[in-house]
Amino acid sequence: MPEHPDSRRSFLKSTVAAAVAATVPAVPQAQSKASSLKPSKPPNIILYLADQFRWDFIGANGRNNSTRTPNLDALAARGKNFTHTVTNQPVCAPARSVLFTSRYATETGVWHNGLGLDKSLPTLAGELRKAGYTANLIGKWHLAIESVAEGGGPGAVKAEDRGGFLDLWEGANAIENTSHPYEGTIWDRDNNPITYKDEYRVDFLTDRAERFLRQKQDKPFLLFISQLEPHQQNDMHQPIAPKGAAQRFLNGTVPDDLRALPGIWQAQLPDYYGCVEAIDASVGRVRKILEEENLADNTIFVFLSDHGCHFATRNQEYKRSTHNSSIRVPLIIDGPGFRGTQQIPELVGLIDVAPTLLEAAGVPVPPTWKGRSVLPLLNDPDAREHWPNRQLIQISESMTGRAIRTPDWTYCVADISGGKEIAAKTYTEYQIYDQRADPHELVNLAGRQEYRVKADELREQLKKLLAAAGEPEPEIVPAKLYP
Repeated sequence: MPEHPDSRRSFLKSTVAAAVAATVPAVPQAQSKASSLKPSKPPNIILYLADQFRWDFIGANGRNNSTRTPNLDALAARGKNFTHTVTNQPVCAPARSVLFTSRYATETGVWHNGLGLDKSLPTLAGELRKAGYTANLIGKWHLAIESVAEGGGPGAVKAEDRGGFLDLWEGANAIENTSHPYEGTIWDRDNNPITYKDEYRVDFLTDRAERFLRQKQDKPFLLFISQLEPHQQNDMHQPIAPKGAAQRFLNGTVPDDLRALPGIWQAQLPDYYGCVEAIDASVGRVRKILEEENLADNTIFVFLSDHGCHFATRNQEYKRSTHNSSIRVPLIIDGPGFRGTQQIPELVGLIDVAPTLLEAAGVPVPPTWKGRSVLPLLNDPDAREHWPNRQLIQISESMTGRAIRTPDWTYCVADISGGKEIAAKTYTEYQIYDQRADPHELVNLAGRQEYRVKADELREQLKKLLAAAGEPEPEIVPAKLYP
Protein backbone atom coordinates (compact mmCIF):
# COMPACT_ATOMS: atom_id res chain seq x y z
CA MET A 1 0.00 0.00 0.00
CA PRO A 2 1.18 3.61 -0.31
CA GLU A 3 4.36 4.37 1.57
CA HIS A 4 5.11 7.31 3.80
CA PRO A 5 6.63 10.11 1.64
CA ASP A 6 10.06 9.83 3.27
CA SER A 7 10.31 6.08 2.69
CA ARG A 8 8.98 6.53 -0.83
CA ARG A 9 11.75 9.03 -1.66
CA SER A 10 14.36 6.66 -0.27
CA PHE A 11 13.00 3.86 -2.38
CA LEU A 12 13.07 6.05 -5.48
CA LYS A 13 16.72 6.93 -4.95
CA SER A 14 17.58 3.26 -4.57
CA THR A 15 15.86 2.36 -7.83
CA VAL A 16 17.28 5.07 -10.06
CA ALA A 17 20.19 2.84 -11.07
CA ALA A 18 17.77 0.18 -12.25
CA ALA A 19 15.84 2.52 -14.54
CA VAL A 20 16.11 2.22 -18.28
CA ALA A 21 18.11 5.07 -19.77
CA ALA A 22 17.06 7.17 -22.75
CA THR A 23 13.32 7.29 -22.82
CA VAL A 24 11.97 10.85 -22.97
CA PRO A 25 12.50 14.11 -21.09
CA ALA A 26 10.02 15.22 -18.46
CA VAL A 27 7.10 17.23 -19.77
CA PRO A 28 5.12 19.61 -17.55
CA GLN A 29 1.79 19.38 -19.39
CA ALA A 30 -0.48 16.51 -20.35
CA GLN A 31 -0.66 18.05 -23.84
CA SER A 32 2.98 17.30 -24.57
CA LYS A 33 4.57 16.67 -27.91
CA ALA A 34 5.92 13.22 -28.64
CA SER A 35 9.52 12.71 -27.68
CA SER A 36 12.15 13.80 -30.16
CA LEU A 37 13.81 10.46 -29.44
CA LYS A 38 11.61 8.70 -31.97
CA PRO A 39 12.27 4.95 -32.12
CA SER A 40 14.30 3.88 -35.16
CA LYS A 41 11.72 1.15 -35.74
CA PRO A 42 8.11 1.63 -34.60
CA PRO A 43 7.40 -0.84 -31.80
CA ASN A 44 4.42 -3.16 -31.92
CA ILE A 45 2.05 -2.72 -28.98
CA ILE A 46 0.03 -5.44 -27.26
CA LEU A 47 -2.53 -4.21 -24.75
CA TYR A 48 -3.67 -7.19 -22.70
CA LEU A 49 -6.64 -6.38 -20.47
CA ALA A 50 -8.09 -8.81 -17.94
CA ASP A 51 -11.46 -7.53 -16.76
CA GLN A 52 -12.00 -6.92 -13.02
CA PHE A 53 -8.48 -8.12 -12.08
CA ARG A 54 -7.32 -7.00 -8.61
CA TRP A 55 -3.80 -5.54 -8.48
CA ASP A 56 -2.94 -7.56 -5.36
CA PHE A 57 -3.59 -10.90 -7.09
CA ILE A 58 -0.29 -10.61 -8.95
CA GLY A 59 2.45 -12.39 -7.04
CA ALA A 60 5.02 -9.71 -7.90
CA ASN A 61 2.98 -7.23 -5.87
CA GLY A 62 3.66 -9.32 -2.77
CA ARG A 63 0.22 -9.21 -1.16
CA ASN A 64 -1.18 -12.69 -1.71
CA ASN A 65 0.38 -16.04 -0.85
CA SER A 66 -2.13 -18.08 -2.86
CA THR A 67 -1.82 -16.32 -6.20
CA ARG A 68 -0.22 -18.34 -9.01
CA THR A 69 1.01 -15.83 -11.58
CA PRO A 70 4.51 -16.91 -12.66
CA ASN A 71 4.20 -15.35 -16.12
CA LEU A 72 2.98 -11.99 -14.83
CA ASP A 73 5.67 -12.10 -12.16
CA ALA A 74 8.28 -12.67 -14.89
CA LEU A 75 6.82 -9.76 -16.87
CA ALA A 76 7.17 -7.51 -13.82
CA ALA A 77 10.74 -8.73 -13.31
CA ARG A 78 11.67 -7.81 -16.89
CA GLY A 79 9.91 -4.47 -17.10
CA LYS A 80 8.15 -1.69 -15.24
CA ASN A 81 5.58 -2.46 -12.56
CA PHE A 82 3.40 0.57 -11.79
CA THR A 83 2.32 -0.50 -8.33
CA HIS A 84 -0.08 2.35 -7.56
CA THR A 85 -2.27 2.56 -10.65
CA VAL A 86 -5.94 3.44 -10.36
CA THR A 87 -8.89 3.40 -12.71
CA ASN A 88 -10.54 6.79 -13.13
CA GLN A 89 -14.00 5.20 -13.31
CA PRO A 90 -14.45 1.78 -11.65
CA VAL A 91 -16.91 0.17 -14.04
CA CYS A 92 -16.27 -1.58 -17.37
CA ALA A 93 -17.37 0.71 -20.19
CA PRO A 94 -16.49 4.09 -18.63
CA ALA A 95 -13.04 2.80 -17.64
CA ARG A 96 -12.37 1.62 -21.19
CA SER A 97 -13.50 4.93 -22.60
CA VAL A 98 -10.94 6.69 -20.38
CA LEU A 99 -8.25 4.20 -21.40
CA PHE A 100 -8.65 4.73 -25.13
CA THR A 101 -9.38 8.47 -25.26
CA SER A 102 -7.33 9.83 -22.34
CA ARG A 103 -10.38 11.85 -21.35
CA TYR A 104 -12.64 11.51 -18.31
CA ALA A 105 -15.78 9.42 -18.59
CA THR A 106 -17.96 12.53 -18.32
CA GLU A 107 -16.24 13.72 -21.53
CA THR A 108 -16.25 10.49 -23.55
CA GLY A 109 -19.99 9.96 -23.80
CA VAL A 110 -19.64 6.75 -21.76
CA TRP A 111 -20.21 7.84 -18.17
CA HIS A 112 -22.08 4.60 -17.41
CA ASN A 113 -22.45 1.21 -19.06
CA GLY A 114 -24.60 0.90 -22.16
CA LEU A 115 -23.59 4.14 -23.89
CA GLY A 116 -21.61 4.65 -27.09
CA LEU A 117 -18.19 6.30 -27.36
CA ASP A 118 -18.15 9.85 -28.72
CA LYS A 119 -16.97 9.35 -32.32
CA SER A 120 -15.41 12.82 -32.51
CA LEU A 121 -12.72 12.02 -29.93
CA PRO A 122 -9.21 10.91 -30.94
CA THR A 123 -8.50 7.36 -29.77
CA LEU A 124 -5.34 5.36 -29.20
CA ALA A 125 -6.24 3.06 -32.10
CA GLY A 126 -7.07 5.93 -34.42
CA GLU A 127 -3.89 7.88 -33.69
CA LEU A 128 -1.70 4.82 -34.20
CA ARG A 129 -3.44 4.00 -37.49
CA LYS A 130 -2.74 7.55 -38.69
CA ALA A 131 0.93 6.87 -37.91
CA GLY A 132 0.98 3.71 -40.06
CA TYR A 133 -0.06 1.05 -37.55
CA THR A 134 -2.78 -1.53 -37.88
CA ALA A 135 -5.30 -1.56 -35.02
CA ASN A 136 -6.64 -4.98 -34.04
CA LEU A 137 -9.05 -6.22 -31.37
CA ILE A 138 -9.80 -9.67 -29.98
CA GLY A 139 -12.43 -10.07 -27.25
CA LYS A 140 -14.58 -7.61 -25.32
CA TRP A 141 -15.17 -4.01 -26.49
CA HIS A 142 -18.04 -2.53 -24.41
CA LEU A 143 -17.93 0.94 -25.98
CA ALA A 144 -20.87 0.65 -28.39
CA ILE A 145 -24.59 0.73 -27.90
CA GLU A 146 -25.59 -2.93 -27.94
CA SER A 147 -26.90 -4.02 -31.33
CA VAL A 148 -29.49 -6.74 -31.81
CA ALA A 149 -28.70 -9.86 -33.83
CA GLU A 150 -31.12 -11.36 -36.31
CA GLY A 151 -33.51 -13.45 -34.26
CA GLY A 152 -32.85 -11.42 -31.11
CA GLY A 153 -30.00 -11.21 -28.64
CA PRO A 154 -26.81 -9.10 -28.78
CA GLY A 155 -25.28 -8.66 -32.22
CA ALA A 156 -22.12 -7.46 -33.93
CA VAL A 157 -20.52 -4.04 -33.50
CA LYS A 158 -20.73 -1.69 -36.50
CA ALA A 159 -17.39 -0.53 -37.94
CA GLU A 160 -18.10 3.10 -37.05
CA ASP A 161 -18.53 2.09 -33.39
CA ARG A 162 -15.15 0.33 -33.05
CA GLY A 163 -13.08 3.30 -31.87
CA GLY A 164 -10.51 3.00 -34.65
CA PHE A 165 -9.97 -0.77 -34.44
CA LEU A 166 -10.53 -1.16 -38.18
CA ASP A 167 -8.16 -3.96 -39.13
CA LEU A 168 -8.53 -7.31 -37.40
CA TRP A 169 -11.76 -7.30 -35.41
CA GLU A 170 -12.84 -10.47 -33.61
CA GLY A 171 -15.01 -9.40 -30.74
CA ALA A 172 -18.30 -8.64 -29.11
CA ASN A 173 -19.44 -5.50 -27.38
CA ALA A 174 -20.20 -7.21 -24.05
CA ILE A 175 -18.80 -10.70 -24.47
CA GLU A 176 -20.42 -11.82 -21.21
CA ASN A 177 -23.75 -11.43 -23.03
CA THR A 178 -22.75 -13.39 -26.16
CA SER A 179 -20.80 -16.24 -24.61
CA HIS A 180 -20.38 -18.53 -21.62
CA PRO A 181 -17.11 -19.90 -20.21
CA TYR A 182 -17.16 -22.91 -22.59
CA GLU A 183 -19.24 -21.76 -25.58
CA GLY A 184 -20.20 -18.58 -27.35
CA THR A 185 -19.96 -16.21 -30.29
CA ILE A 186 -17.87 -13.23 -31.35
CA TRP A 187 -17.89 -11.52 -34.77
CA ASP A 188 -15.24 -10.71 -37.37
CA ARG A 189 -14.77 -7.35 -39.10
CA ASP A 190 -17.39 -8.27 -41.70
CA ASN A 191 -19.86 -9.24 -38.95
CA ASN A 192 -19.58 -12.96 -39.63
CA PRO A 193 -19.98 -15.04 -36.45
CA ILE A 194 -17.04 -16.92 -34.95
CA THR A 195 -18.24 -19.57 -32.54
CA TYR A 196 -16.50 -21.81 -30.05
CA LYS A 197 -17.61 -24.78 -27.97
CA ASP A 198 -15.98 -27.03 -25.36
CA GLU A 199 -12.99 -24.70 -24.97
CA TYR A 200 -12.43 -22.30 -22.10
CA ARG A 201 -13.11 -18.71 -23.18
CA VAL A 202 -9.67 -17.42 -22.11
CA ASP A 203 -7.98 -20.14 -24.19
CA PHE A 204 -10.24 -19.52 -27.19
CA LEU A 205 -9.40 -15.82 -27.30
CA THR A 206 -5.73 -16.68 -26.85
CA ASP A 207 -6.04 -19.03 -29.85
CA ARG A 208 -7.32 -16.10 -31.90
CA ALA A 209 -4.41 -13.94 -30.72
CA GLU A 210 -1.96 -16.69 -31.70
CA ARG A 211 -3.53 -16.90 -35.15
CA PHE A 212 -2.93 -13.19 -35.62
CA LEU A 213 0.62 -13.19 -34.25
CA ARG A 214 1.70 -16.14 -36.42
CA GLN A 215 0.75 -14.22 -39.56
CA LYS A 216 3.23 -12.00 -41.39
CA GLN A 217 2.81 -8.39 -40.30
CA ASP A 218 3.65 -5.79 -42.92
CA LYS A 219 3.08 -2.87 -40.58
CA PRO A 220 3.63 -2.22 -36.89
CA PHE A 221 0.54 -3.27 -34.99
CA LEU A 222 -1.59 -2.47 -31.98
CA LEU A 223 -3.28 -5.63 -30.69
CA PHE A 224 -5.89 -5.30 -27.95
CA ILE A 225 -6.46 -8.68 -26.27
CA SER A 226 -9.52 -8.09 -24.12
CA GLN A 227 -10.36 -11.00 -21.84
CA LEU A 228 -13.54 -11.13 -19.76
CA GLU A 229 -12.05 -13.19 -16.92
CA PRO A 230 -11.90 -12.88 -13.95
CA HIS A 231 -15.08 -10.76 -14.32
CA GLN A 232 -18.25 -12.59 -13.35
CA GLN A 233 -20.41 -14.29 -15.97
CA ASN A 234 -23.43 -12.00 -15.78
CA ASP A 235 -26.21 -14.56 -16.09
CA MET A 236 -24.47 -16.90 -13.64
CA HIS A 237 -23.62 -14.08 -11.21
CA GLN A 238 -20.10 -15.26 -10.48
CA PRO A 239 -16.67 -15.77 -12.03
CA ILE A 240 -16.24 -19.23 -13.57
CA ALA A 241 -12.79 -20.84 -13.42
CA PRO A 242 -11.60 -23.57 -15.81
CA LYS A 243 -12.96 -26.99 -14.91
CA GLY A 244 -11.24 -28.32 -11.80
CA ALA A 245 -9.33 -25.10 -11.07
CA ALA A 246 -11.51 -23.73 -8.27
CA GLN A 247 -10.93 -26.84 -6.16
CA ARG A 248 -7.25 -25.97 -5.95
CA PHE A 249 -8.09 -22.69 -4.22
CA LEU A 250 -10.72 -23.73 -1.70
CA ASN A 251 -8.48 -22.56 1.13
CA GLY A 252 -6.91 -19.63 -0.68
CA THR A 253 -5.74 -16.46 1.02
CA VAL A 254 -8.52 -14.01 1.82
CA PRO A 255 -7.31 -10.40 1.35
CA ASP A 256 -7.57 -8.37 4.54
CA ASP A 257 -9.94 -5.81 3.02
CA LEU A 258 -12.42 -8.64 2.30
CA ARG A 259 -11.91 -10.76 5.40
CA ALA A 260 -13.30 -8.10 7.73
CA LEU A 261 -16.53 -7.53 5.80
CA PRO A 262 -19.63 -9.47 4.77
CA GLY A 263 -19.96 -10.14 1.07
CA ILE A 264 -19.87 -12.95 -1.49
CA TRP A 265 -16.13 -13.61 -1.41
CA GLN A 266 -16.55 -16.79 0.61
CA ALA A 267 -18.28 -18.52 -2.32
CA GLN A 268 -16.54 -16.82 -5.23
CA LEU A 269 -12.85 -16.47 -4.35
CA PRO A 270 -11.89 -20.03 -5.46
CA ASP A 271 -13.24 -19.42 -8.96
CA TYR A 272 -11.68 -15.97 -9.04
CA TYR A 273 -8.29 -17.49 -8.23
CA GLY A 274 -8.77 -20.06 -10.97
CA CYS A 275 -9.60 -17.34 -13.50
CA VAL A 276 -6.48 -15.41 -12.48
CA GLU A 277 -4.39 -18.54 -13.01
CA ALA A 278 -5.92 -18.97 -16.49
CA ILE A 279 -5.16 -15.37 -17.42
CA ASP A 280 -1.57 -15.80 -16.29
CA ALA A 281 -1.18 -18.92 -18.44
CA SER A 282 -2.59 -17.01 -21.40
CA VAL A 283 -0.10 -14.17 -20.89
CA GLY A 284 2.71 -16.73 -20.79
CA ARG A 285 1.48 -18.29 -24.00
CA VAL A 286 1.32 -14.94 -25.83
CA ARG A 287 4.83 -14.08 -24.64
CA LYS A 288 6.11 -17.44 -25.90
CA ILE A 289 4.56 -16.82 -29.32
CA LEU A 290 6.24 -13.41 -29.49
CA GLU A 291 9.59 -15.07 -28.83
CA GLU A 292 9.01 -17.78 -31.43
CA GLU A 293 7.97 -15.24 -34.07
CA ASN A 294 10.93 -12.93 -33.29
CA LEU A 295 8.55 -10.17 -32.24
CA ALA A 296 9.43 -9.89 -28.57
CA ASP A 297 12.36 -7.49 -28.92
CA ASN A 298 10.27 -4.89 -30.70
CA THR A 299 6.92 -5.28 -28.93
CA ILE A 300 5.68 -3.22 -25.99
CA PHE A 301 3.54 -5.55 -23.88
CA VAL A 302 1.09 -3.96 -21.45
CA PHE A 303 -0.90 -5.90 -18.85
CA LEU A 304 -3.67 -4.02 -17.06
CA SER A 305 -7.29 -4.11 -15.94
CA ASP A 306 -10.24 -1.75 -16.12
CA HIS A 307 -11.17 -2.00 -12.42
CA GLY A 308 -10.86 -4.26 -9.40
CA CYS A 309 -13.28 -6.44 -7.45
CA HIS A 310 -14.62 -6.12 -3.90
CA PHE A 311 -17.11 -9.03 -3.94
CA ALA A 312 -20.09 -7.04 -2.59
CA THR A 313 -18.23 -5.92 0.52
CA ARG A 314 -18.61 -2.19 -0.26
CA ASN A 315 -21.95 -2.12 -2.08
CA GLN A 316 -24.29 -4.70 -3.58
CA GLU A 317 -22.00 -5.90 -6.41
CA TYR A 318 -18.34 -5.97 -7.44
CA LYS A 319 -17.04 -2.45 -8.12
CA ARG A 320 -18.41 1.12 -8.49
CA SER A 321 -16.80 2.36 -5.29
CA THR A 322 -13.70 4.38 -4.44
CA HIS A 323 -12.05 1.67 -2.33
CA ASN A 324 -8.71 0.16 -3.29
CA SER A 325 -10.39 -3.16 -4.01
CA SER A 326 -12.44 -1.36 -6.66
CA ILE A 327 -10.05 1.25 -8.11
CA ARG A 328 -6.52 -0.17 -7.84
CA VAL A 329 -5.50 -2.07 -10.95
CA PRO A 330 -2.37 -3.79 -12.22
CA LEU A 331 -0.20 -2.03 -14.79
CA ILE A 332 2.94 -3.78 -15.99
CA ILE A 333 4.78 -2.69 -19.15
CA ASP A 334 7.69 -4.48 -20.80
CA GLY A 335 9.41 -3.92 -24.11
CA PRO A 336 11.29 -1.14 -25.92
CA GLY A 337 11.68 1.83 -23.57
CA PHE A 338 10.37 -0.19 -20.60
CA ARG A 339 13.05 -2.82 -20.02
CA GLY A 340 14.82 -3.34 -16.71
CA THR A 341 13.30 -4.30 -13.38
CA GLN A 342 11.71 -1.29 -11.71
CA GLN A 343 8.77 -0.68 -9.43
CA ILE A 344 7.12 2.70 -9.99
CA PRO A 345 5.30 3.77 -6.79
CA GLU A 346 3.92 7.08 -8.08
CA LEU A 347 0.15 7.32 -8.48
CA VAL A 348 -0.92 7.00 -12.12
CA GLY A 349 -4.31 6.49 -13.77
CA LEU A 350 -5.76 4.67 -16.74
CA ILE A 351 -6.05 8.13 -18.27
CA ASP A 352 -2.24 8.15 -18.55
CA VAL A 353 -1.84 4.91 -20.52
CA ALA A 354 -2.67 6.09 -24.05
CA PRO A 355 -0.34 9.14 -24.03
CA THR A 356 2.40 6.93 -22.61
CA LEU A 357 2.09 4.45 -25.47
CA LEU A 358 1.94 7.13 -28.16
CA GLU A 359 5.03 8.81 -26.76
CA ALA A 360 6.86 5.48 -26.56
CA ALA A 361 6.00 4.89 -30.22
CA GLY A 362 7.14 8.36 -31.25
CA VAL A 363 3.61 9.39 -32.24
CA PRO A 364 2.30 12.90 -31.38
CA VAL A 365 -0.11 13.04 -28.45
CA PRO A 366 -3.40 14.84 -29.24
CA PRO A 367 -3.50 18.19 -27.43
CA THR A 368 -7.02 17.46 -26.15
CA TRP A 369 -5.93 14.44 -24.10
CA LYS A 370 -6.03 14.91 -20.33
CA GLY A 371 -3.55 12.23 -19.23
CA ARG A 372 0.21 12.50 -19.23
CA SER A 373 2.97 10.16 -20.30
CA VAL A 374 4.55 8.21 -17.44
CA LEU A 375 7.82 7.76 -19.33
CA PRO A 376 9.61 10.48 -17.34
CA LEU A 377 9.02 8.44 -14.18
CA LEU A 378 11.37 5.76 -15.48
CA ASN A 379 14.63 7.67 -15.52
CA ASP A 380 14.15 11.25 -14.37
CA PRO A 381 14.41 11.80 -10.59
CA ASP A 382 13.20 15.39 -10.97
CA ALA A 383 10.07 14.24 -12.80
CA ARG A 384 9.35 11.76 -10.01
CA GLU A 385 9.83 14.44 -7.39
CA HIS A 386 7.29 16.71 -9.13
CA TRP A 387 4.78 14.11 -10.26
CA PRO A 388 1.30 15.37 -9.21
CA ASN A 389 0.31 12.13 -7.40
CA ARG A 390 -3.39 12.96 -7.58
CA GLN A 391 -6.09 11.16 -9.54
CA LEU A 392 -9.75 11.99 -10.06
CA ILE A 393 -12.22 9.13 -9.63
CA GLN A 394 -15.73 9.48 -11.02
CA ILE A 395 -18.47 7.15 -9.77
CA SER A 396 -21.71 6.34 -11.59
CA GLU A 397 -24.53 3.78 -11.46
CA SER A 398 -24.17 2.86 -7.78
CA MET A 399 -24.40 6.57 -6.98
CA THR A 400 -23.20 9.88 -8.37
CA GLY A 401 -19.89 10.46 -6.64
CA ARG A 402 -16.47 12.03 -7.05
CA ALA A 403 -13.21 11.30 -5.27
CA ILE A 404 -9.60 12.34 -5.16
CA ARG A 405 -6.98 9.67 -4.54
CA THR A 406 -3.51 10.67 -3.35
CA PRO A 407 -0.75 8.39 -2.05
CA ASP A 408 -1.93 9.03 1.50
CA TRP A 409 -5.65 9.78 1.28
CA THR A 410 -8.95 8.94 -0.36
CA TYR A 411 -11.58 11.66 -0.14
CA CYS A 412 -15.00 10.87 -1.62
CA VAL A 413 -18.14 12.97 -1.94
CA ALA A 414 -21.57 11.74 -3.06
CA ASP A 415 -25.01 12.94 -4.04
CA ILE A 416 -26.89 11.72 -0.98
CA SER A 417 -30.24 12.42 -2.63
CA GLY A 418 -29.73 9.12 -4.42
CA GLY A 419 -29.41 10.62 -7.88
CA LYS A 420 -27.62 8.69 -10.61
CA GLU A 421 -27.00 11.48 -13.10
CA ILE A 422 -23.82 12.33 -14.99
CA ALA A 423 -22.92 14.87 -12.26
CA ALA A 424 -24.48 16.61 -9.26
CA LYS A 425 -24.66 20.26 -8.29
CA THR A 426 -24.28 19.40 -4.62
CA TYR A 427 -22.26 16.64 -2.98
CA THR A 428 -21.84 15.68 0.66
CA GLU A 429 -18.64 14.32 2.14
CA TYR A 430 -19.05 10.57 2.16
CA GLN A 431 -15.76 8.79 2.85
CA ILE A 432 -12.27 9.70 4.01
CA TYR A 433 -9.62 7.01 4.36
CA ASP A 434 -6.07 7.38 5.65
CA GLN A 435 -4.05 5.13 3.36
CA ARG A 436 -1.03 5.09 5.69
CA ALA A 437 -2.81 4.10 8.89
CA ASP A 438 -5.69 2.16 7.32
CA PRO A 439 -4.58 0.61 4.00
CA HIS A 440 -7.54 -1.80 3.98
CA GLU A 441 -9.98 1.11 4.40
CA LEU A 442 -11.91 -0.25 7.34
CA VAL A 443 -12.40 3.06 9.19
CA ASN A 444 -14.24 5.88 7.43
CA LEU A 445 -13.04 9.19 8.89
CA ALA A 446 -15.68 11.42 7.29
CA GLY A 447 -17.19 13.70 9.92
CA ARG A 448 -14.31 13.40 12.40
CA GLN A 449 -13.44 16.91 13.57
CA GLU A 450 -9.76 16.13 14.03
CA TYR A 451 -9.59 15.55 10.25
CA ARG A 452 -11.48 18.72 9.31
CA VAL A 453 -8.38 20.60 8.13
CA LYS A 454 -7.29 17.69 5.96
CA ALA A 455 -10.81 17.28 4.57
CA ASP A 456 -10.91 20.97 3.62
CA GLU A 457 -7.56 20.64 1.86
CA LEU A 458 -8.68 17.57 -0.08
CA ARG A 459 -11.99 19.21 -0.96
CA GLU A 460 -10.20 22.11 -2.66
CA GLN A 461 -7.87 19.74 -4.52
CA LEU A 462 -10.87 17.75 -5.71
CA LYS A 463 -12.55 20.89 -7.02
CA LYS A 464 -9.45 21.70 -9.07
CA LEU A 465 -9.46 18.21 -10.57
CA LEU A 466 -13.15 18.54 -11.42
CA ALA A 467 -12.48 21.83 -13.19
CA ALA A 468 -9.67 20.21 -15.19
CA ALA A 469 -12.11 17.46 -16.18
CA GLY A 470 -14.52 20.08 -17.53
CA GLU A 471 -17.06 19.77 -14.73
CA PRO A 472 -18.72 22.84 -13.18
CA GLU A 473 -17.66 23.53 -9.61
CA PRO A 474 -20.12 21.82 -7.25
CA GLU A 475 -21.09 22.67 -3.72
CA ILE A 476 -19.51 20.19 -1.31
CA VAL A 477 -21.24 20.00 2.09
CA PRO A 478 -19.05 18.91 5.02
CA ALA A 479 -20.01 15.70 6.78
CA LYS A 480 -21.55 16.51 10.16
CA LEU A 481 -21.73 13.06 11.72
CA TYR A 482 -19.04 10.47 12.19
CA PRO A 483 -20.49 7.21 10.78
